[in-house]
Amino acid sequence: MEHVIKLNDIRKSYNEGENKLEVLKGISLEVNEGEYLAILGPSGSGKSTLMNIIGCMDNFQSGDYWLTDNYVNKLNDAQLTRLRNRQIGFIFQKYQLIHQYTVLQNTMMPLLIRGIPRKKAEEISMEKLEMLGMKERAHHKPNELSGGQQQRTAIARALVGSPKLLLADEPTGALDRGTGQEVLKLFKQLNEMGNTIVMITHDLHVAKSAKRIVKIIDGEIFEGSRDEIEE
Repeated sequence: MEHVIKLNDIRKSYNEGENKLEVLKGISLEVNEGEYLAILGPSGSGKSTLMNIIGCMDNFQSGDYWLTDNYVNKLNDAQLTRLRNRQIGFIFQKYQLIHQYTVLQNTMMPLLIRGIPRKKAEEISMEKLEMLGMKERAHHKPNELSGGQQQRTAIARALVGSPKLLLADEPTGALDRGTGQEVLKLFKQLNEMGNTIVMITHDLHVAKSAKRIVKIIDGEIFEGSRDEIEE
């Protein structure tokens, strides 16, 4: 099975005055096509930094990163932007929708950035919105939607470009428990359809919905059986 993510000995630190703060301490991690992985860690564990590196939004001092067959270390800013647009579908805790745009316009954005003609982008976007039960809301604006509907719109936007990786940052964090469970059920269905998902969370109950869990603590990754992880 092909890897979607391969991290080898990734290290990241920040300078704080005269001190050096090591945030990631030699992270090695592989995620294969079709996996559903939760990266579980408390605040300050390094999970957000790791997510930003996986999402090609932050650099690192040493180590190697392959995203599919792309060697990320060698890419410049323009190439990284293109890679993010084509290979990664982002799902954020606070949805990150553009409030003056409709659901359909928000969903189309990755395709328009890619240069796909508007009519084709609308067609593809409406297909995804219908799949997610949002077709009837296509011409509504985000402030006319519930939290769950906004997150479904964000998921449609993430899916629309057929990315190799869905990268979700605390995807249920802004939702009530019931709506959060609906979103996690949707993630399970998307994974069963073949989507590779990496979800970042501090919540063990959310992490348990994934097929595989790794813990990040003080910038280091720990992986074991589910029983060990859940202790």
